[in-house]
Amino acid sequence: MRHDAAVPVDSPDPAALPIMTSPDIVEIRTTFSTRAAAVACAERLVTAGLAACVQVDGPITSVYRWGGGVETAEEWRCVCKTTAAVRDACLEEVSSCHAYQTPELIVSDVAASMAYGDWVRASVSAERQPPADGS
Repeated sequence: MRHDAAVPVDSPDPAALPIMTSPDIVEIRTTFSTRAAAVACAERLVTAGLAACVQVDGPITSVYRWGGGVETAEEWRCVCKTTAAVRDACLEEVSSCHAYQTPELIVSDVAASMAYGDWVRASVSAERQPPADGS
C-alpha cells in the first residue's frame, strides 16, 4: 500500500474493496488520428451525459491491415466509462465524432468497485444534455 499524499494512510487496502460484478458498467474503446479529435469527442460524451469519464492517452502506435497492406499510424486512444443503458447512444455519438471509415469501437463489460460503479451510474443518469452542435 502506498503511503504518500496520493493515498491517505488510513485508506482501505484496494484489494479489500468490494467488487461489483454487475454487467451494467461498460468501457468503450476507440482511437482517433489526432489528440484534438480525441479530446473533443471525450468532452462531447461527458457533457452530453453519455460517459462518466473518458480517458485519452497517446500517442500510441497502431499497426493494422488496411486496403490489402499493413499500415502504421500514430493515434490517440479513448476509453469511455459508461453504462449498458446508454451504451448504444454513446456508440452512436462516438461514431458521429469519427472521420475514420471503419472506427475502432470495442465494448467490454467491466467489474468495478461499488463506489466507482455508483459514480458512473449517477454520472450518466444525470439529466442528459444535447451535444454542443445540437444533434
